[in-house]
Amino acid sequence: MSVLNDAAAFRKALFGLRVSRATAALPQTTQSALFTVTGGRILLTSIVGQVTTVIQTQANATKLVSNPTTGTDVDLCATLDITADQVGCLYGITGTLATAMVGANAGATVVQTNALVIPVGTIDLSCAASNTGSVSWTLTYVPLDDGASVSAA
Repeated sequence: MSVLNDAAAFRKALFGLRVSRATAALPQTTQSALFTVTGGRILLTSIVGQVTTVIQTQANATKLVSNPTTGTDVDLCATLDITADQVGCLYGITGTLATAMVGANAGATVVQTNALVIPVGTIDLSCAASNTGSVSWTLTYVPLDDGASVSAA
């Protein structure tokens, strides 16, 4: 007897729960919340961004940051220069804190090999410059603590 498993159930079994955030303009020379973590710690199993409006052609060192309610920010990756990234460009992280965010022009990106423990607070996008452009984001996670959840900011 074979067991059929639809895509949503298979994704949930591999990566946990999924939360998507609608496309939004880049933060302008600042850090801005993408997702809010409440109720306890989570295991971040993947986070993927997709450019929906071309990124302006000028240097912009960009990274993802864990911004806890209590304590100090931690970079979830090193910076990636996102200058002139085309519509469809995909962003991802490896799960190694010192490794730069990966951006590939609409072809592919990485999925984390290491889950990251994220405390209550926000997951932010930090941009060093003020560029035009928009990105949508999707993350997957597993609640580490009972009652932990993630919502789009």
